[in-house]
Amino acid sequence: MKHFLLMALLFLGASAVPAYAQQDSLPELPAPIQNLVNDGAQIRFLGKDHGVEAWLTIKNGVEQYFYVLPGRKAFIMGVLFDDTGKLVTVEQVNRLREGGDTLLDSLAEFPAAEKTDKGQAFEFKTPSEQLYADIESGNWVPLGAPQAPVIYSFIDPQCPHCHEFINMLRKGGYLENGQVQLRMVPVGFKDETRAQAAFLIASPDPAERWYRHMDGDKTALPARSEINQQGVQKNLSIMQSWKFDVTPLSVYRDKSGTIKIIRGTPQDMKAVLADLGGKTAP
Repeated sequence: MKHFLLMALLFLGASAVPAYAQQDSLPELPAPIQNLVNDGAQIRFLGKDHGVEAWLTIKNGVEQYFYVLPGRKAFIMGVLFDDTGKLVTVEQVNRLREGGDTLLDSLAEFPAAEKTDKGQAFEFKTPSEQLYADIESGNWVPLGAPQAPVIYSFIDPQCPHCHEFINMLRKGGYLENGQVQLRMVPVGFKDETRAQAAFLIASPDPAERWYRHMDGDKTALPARSEINQQGVQKNLSIMQSWKFDVTPLSVYRDKSGTIKIIRGTPQDMKAVLADLGGKTAP
């Protein structure tokens, strides 16, 4: 079971607030959430962070997160990150749980396992852990030492910002010196780059091919239509399921275990490596 939802834009209506968990300063309930309540969903107000009202509904063991936009003309269904890549939704759930709401115990930590109808156990994950697990399960190409701290990054073969990001790591010596391992998750936003990404994934020497490509060798990543693109499509589906639409898009676990996201080229690579737990170059 995945504990995150695809982002979707919906429209609101006005409605009276029903009887549910005792919470203070409750805003008027959006009509689509009222509909879920009418269908038997449990509901909680998660507060107003970053200027948007947050609601949680739980039905049949599945949670949905709603963020009402200013003006209450529309809301977004999904999870909320701040500008540092920190998952605000988990903080909101934990905050409510700390207030004594036992309904949210499993959502805040997901410590338990549950049996499927086939008797196999699976582990619940927080949204940020689910994101990390999704990316780990993608098709990636490693650059750098195997034992180094890891950064995952969605990369388009023709994306100049992706090249800039990786050149920062190369020129700084971070990959060669074992300070970080970059796990490229190749994607493509047009036919040619999808074919190049598929070739990279299928190549027996992907790192060498990639470096040659970055250094201007136009034969290093041919756009061959006969290469199976299933691996690239899986990577794209991971991006799309989380509504990521830029490359590079990087995800890593910091020293404290918190999962962070970087959209675009990092402004301070040394700070990222320090946060990652790797050593920074002098």
